Order: sequence, then C-alpha cells, then structure tokens
Amino acid sequence: MKNKLIAVAFILIILMCPFSVGAQEKISVAVAANFISAFKEMAADFEEKTGVKVEGTFSSTGNLYSQIKNGAPYDVFLSADIERPEILQKEGWTEGSFVYARGKVILWSADKKFCKAATWQEALKVSKIKKIAIANPQTAPYGAAAKDALSKSQLWDSLQDKMVIAQTIAQSFQYASTMSVEAGFCALSASASPEGLKGCYYAVPEAPDVVQAACVAKNTKNKKGAELFAGYLLSEHALKIKQKYGYH
Repeated sequence: MKNKLIAVAFILIILMCPFSVGAQEKISVAVAANFISAFKEMAADFEEKTGVKVEGTFSSTGNLYSQIKNGAPYDVFLSADIERPEILQKEGWTEGSFVYARGKVILWSADKKFCKAATWQEALKVSKIKKIAIANPQTAPYGAAAKDALSKSQLWDSLQDKMVIAQTIAQSFQYASTMSVEAGFCALSASASPEGLKGCYYAVPEAPDVVQAACVAKNTKNKKGAELFAGYLLSEHALKIKQKYGYH
C-alpha cells in the first residue's frame, strides 16, 4: 500500500466488484491492543464482504514490531504509532504506510465514585488511591501518551510508587475493570465496551492523540487479500465502526 489513492482504489474494488475467493483464503494481521474490539468487528464485516478470513494477533505495538523483526509471518501490521511502520519501510518489510485511526487516552475506573473530582489530576491525588495502571511507555504508544500527560501535570515522579505497569493498553483496562487497581490509563475505545460502560472515565486532554498507522508486508503470500483489507480500513464501512469506538 503506497498511498491513500491506492487504498481508495481497493475500496472501490470491494464495493463494485466483490472479491471472490475460496474458503481457505486468509490473512494474518498484527493488531495493537487498543484496537481489539474495533478490529474484531471490522474483520467480521470484511470477511462477509470479501470472503477473506482475517486472523488477528493482539499485543503492544513494540512487541508486535519485535515479532515482525524476528520473522513472524504477518500480512498486515496495525500499529498504534506511525514510527514503527516507517522503520519497517526503511528496513524493507513494507513499501509504505498510511494512517488508519487516531485514538485518545482516558483515565478509567470501575468505581463511578472515582469520577467525582473536577479533574483527572485531582482524582489521582486522593490518598485512598493506592494503585494506578498504565501500559508500558517503552512498548505501548498509549502508555507513552499517558506518561506525557502525567509529566505535563507534574505527577509522573510523585506517583511512581502507585504505578502498575501493564504490558498492553488492553491489560491496563483489564487491571482497572477487575479492580486490581483503582484506575487505569486506557484507550477511549475501552469505554465503549460492555465492561467499559459500567465504569466512568476522565478525558485526558494533556495526552497527545495517538496516531495509528498500518502497513502491508512486501512479501505477503496473499497480496490481494492483504491490500484489500488495507483499503477496507479507510472505507466508510470501517469508519462507522471506528467512530463507534471513539476513533477519528
């Protein structure tokens, strides 16, 4: 996928000339953990429209990048940043990348009483807050964005003793939803899940938007299917699903 125009061309193929394939056709997609719910819904819609089965592997962006570097045979990579797809292009794994989603960081809690404070910063300063989950800033872009917000608010150093480091942003939400921690920095998409709707959250405007890029493996064994899925990610069908989960 070299640019957005190519993606649009594949969208038109999907809409005007349904892609007929055998039941055995499939692609393997490495998916950043924040995008699990949206991806599953999109994969089912794409499979219904094209007949191509989409199998996802979910982890932090950093872990997925390491897997690719070690030879994992993914056809498509849905990163939670733009840097790693750009690196993969320089390394020859892909011919290009494109932005497929923009996400936001929230501070979520299973206890609705947690959200009584005026701001998320004030909520975290309450003495009874013992543990706060955050995805590993080294491997998870949402964790890095949350750390940035904490640093801007001069809270990163003072809250170190309360930090519980999760491997992925999905695990950060898991810790918060099971009340292993009082609150967790999560992706906005988590708030749209059945479990997410049970809790409450603060927007974290101090955290930068997480710009997420995708790319197709240059040596994929199912180039047509992989490029069709890449094109689908920018279609109106996919946009409606992404908006449902708070992406823009």
